[in-house]
Amino acid sequence: MKSNIVIIVLGEPNSIFSEVLFKYFKSEKFKKIKKKIILIGNYKLLLNQMKKLKFQIKLNKISEINNALKKKVNIINVNYKFKNAFSNISENSNKYIENCFKLSLKLIRKNKVHALINGPISKKHFLKKKFPGITEYIANETNSPEPVMLIYNKNLAVNPLTTHIPIKNVSNFIKKKKIIYNVKKINNFYKLNLKKKPNIAILGLNPHCESTDRISEEKIEIYPAIKYLKKQKIKVYGPIAADTFFLGKNLKKFDVVIGMYHDQVLTPLKTLYKFNAINITLGLPFLKITPDHGPNIDMIGKNKSDPSSIFCAFDFLEKI
Repeated sequence: MKSNIVIIVLGEPNSIFSEVLFKYFKSEKFKKIKKKIILIGNYKLLLNQMKKLKFQIKLNKISEINNALKKKVNIINVNYKFKNAFSNISENSNKYIENCFKLSLKLIRKNKVHALINGPISKKHFLKKKFPGITEYIANETNSPEPVMLIYNKNLAVNPLTTHIPIKNVSNFIKKKKIIYNVKKINNFYKLNLKKKPNIAILGLNPHCESTDRISEEKIEIYPAIKYLKKQKIKVYGPIAADTFFLGKNLKKFDVVIGMYHDQVLTPLKTLYKFNAINITLGLPFLKITPDHGPNIDMIGKNKSDPSSIFCAFDFLEKI
């Protein structure tokens, strides 16, 4: 596959994504990048947003991937009618966002592109409860039935076994088969892309990995999965109590931690590393990265947003 091209879907037009991209394109790191960057979105909208935010960046408008140039901000235009550079998030942009994703996936399939970065979307307006998140949306569009969400920081990555589901339903999805599947995907990803066998911690579901109920997810599902994975020579440890895991000694010992639900691992990771992390989707025909922030309505158009996550995304792609 073509590993020298990165396609970027601009996503929700009323978000901070264009701002953080502009900050990267004006940085010294962009001047040294080896990848060809191709934006998928509306050319005139991006120019308007650039003017609003007081950036001056030359856009190289192209019609096909083969015309992309290195160290240039290439863009393939997608039609979109708008009045202002930024406005309130609504359902008006849904068709535009959908067209951006469809074109991107078509280009990836046709040209065998290795990597996609997508900007944030509004779950409420774009997904409309049809999918829990953009991870599941892309998985559906690419016929990939079991995507794995890996929130990656170079010091520690986390994987929530369950993603955007109500907390009351979490225990129903804690299954030995799912734990084994996720761990194998992550282990193979590290070996293939980062050339290392990761140390993987697996957290328990219940406080202190204990349950006063007759059903213990640790005994029935989590421990048997760990026992099986150890026999496969994968470096897994646990179950470990979540309340004491994110201490200094564990941060140095482990590369990845598998949590049982979304906030069990994302809250401490964001507390530790703030926006210096990326959301990588495993299990797709290509590498998909989402910067670890949403549209951030309160910061739109203010030119005050933290661009750390998009820097982290490009640093990771350059590394691999």
